[in-house]
Amino acid sequence: MKAIGYKQVGGIEKKDGLVEFEATKPDLRAHDLLVEVKGISINPVDVKVRMRMQPEKDHAKIIGYDAAGIVREVGSAVSHFKVGDEVFYAGDLIRSGTNSEFHAVDERIVGKKPKSLDFAEAAGLPLTSITAWEMLFDSFALNEDEGKGESILIIGGAGGVGSILIQLARQLTNLIVIATASRPETIEWVKKMGADHVINHHESLVDQIKELDIEPRYVAALTGTEGHFPAIVELIKPRGHIALIDDPQNIDVNAMKTKALSFSWEFMFTRSMFQTEDMEKQYELLNRVSELIDEGTLISTVRNNLGKISAEGLMLAHIQQASGQVIGKNVMEGF
Repeated sequence: MKAIGYKQVGGIEKKDGLVEFEATKPDLRAHDLLVEVKGISINPVDVKVRMRMQPEKDHAKIIGYDAAGIVREVGSAVSHFKVGDEVFYAGDLIRSGTNSEFHAVDERIVGKKPKSLDFAEAAGLPLTSITAWEMLFDSFALNEDEGKGESILIIGGAGGVGSILIQLARQLTNLIVIATASRPETIEWVKKMGADHVINHHESLVDQIKELDIEPRYVAALTGTEGHFPAIVELIKPRGHIALIDDPQNIDVNAMKTKALSFSWEFMFTRSMFQTEDMEKQYELLNRVSELIDEGTLISTVRNNLGKISAEGLMLAHIQQASGQVIGKNVMEGF
């Protein structure tokens, strides 16, 4: 089968940053589906893995952590899907990725593809939807329809996770949604996603929140957490909760003590990496997201379809992703 991967960690700009090659079709574990990949999306994790994780000697590492496609084979213990089903999912960080013609994935982290979206557009949803859902309902421990009188601040609202988190918070809870954006096009985008208020993360968060006369109970720090952390601690409500997904090198957690703040990481690959007993929650939440898309409660966060997957196209997509300027999601179609 065709696949795209890399042989050396480092910058994408070099000629062989990503290469196309022939790979062996994956063998299936008991709970696995073999999916013919029809659409993929690009995420920050693709760039991070390519920069940090050295492949085995003389082997190319296949990355890619979002896909939509058609089930072509099923493992011996599969119970949720059958051959011919259309699915979408984000995969497993410690297994081979989705930038290939066929991909093996555990059914417990797979959902039924939204009928109203094509494969490429559907592939833009899984990783970010899982991340946002787990942050909102696991980390913050909210239930649907809760949050009346409270608010959430989403730092980095125009990115992939921010785009779907705004929608989930707005549509499934009673929280007031404040999102940050700085450019005219990102401000327009987060308003389209449903933010109640938009503030600029290049200006004082504390001053802008005070002007709104709102004291957020929840802060979703999606980007630039290290630089924003003192302001977050200052502006958040006592006994509030901060959740983050980026990789700050130095934050002062002791500063949270006097407000008795809660702090948590969200990492959507944890359930699949550690085969947790509640791993199937990702199957359930993806199916719910699919239903919400088809009924029009949620809308697609895809802004650009970059065409058929190729080594050259993926290299350009990685460069765009690394720039930090991507709005919503970029997707590509299968081989």
